[in-house]
Amino acid sequence: MATTEHTQEKKYYTNEELQEFKEIILKKIDEAKRNLELLNAAVANEGNDVTDTSPTFKTLEEGNSVLSKEENSKLAARQQKFIKDLEAALIRIENKTYGICKVTGKLIPKERLRAVPHTTMTIEAKEMQSKRK
Repeated sequence: MATTEHTQEKKYYTNEELQEFKEIILKKIDEAKRNLELLNAAVANEGNDVTDTSPTFKTLEEGNSVLSKEENSKLAARQQKFIKDLEAALIRIENKTYGICKVTGKLIPKERLRAVPHTTMTIEAKEMQSKRK
């Protein structure tokens, strides 16, 4: 007996459900923008805290500072992409296509959307995609 054939599968989220996801995404965007500001401030900070005049110590500190700026720049770029992905999710909410897997066309489970609100694929689709690579 295949009971799943007779059960109508939900194809999209209701306006109320979409509103819940919108609120989650807006909070994530605010948080991500605050983090981006901090990262940009860290990258832009040209101040040198080296109080020791030892040339070796100063060189090590400056090397560490450069590495931190590079890491902060990478983190800032990732944060910008995250914000862009979240903003794209808001557009999908407005278009009523949010939560629909771009690969399978199935509804992405709410638990996944709450954890990764900018996702466009079910876990199954993501696993299929990673196997192809």
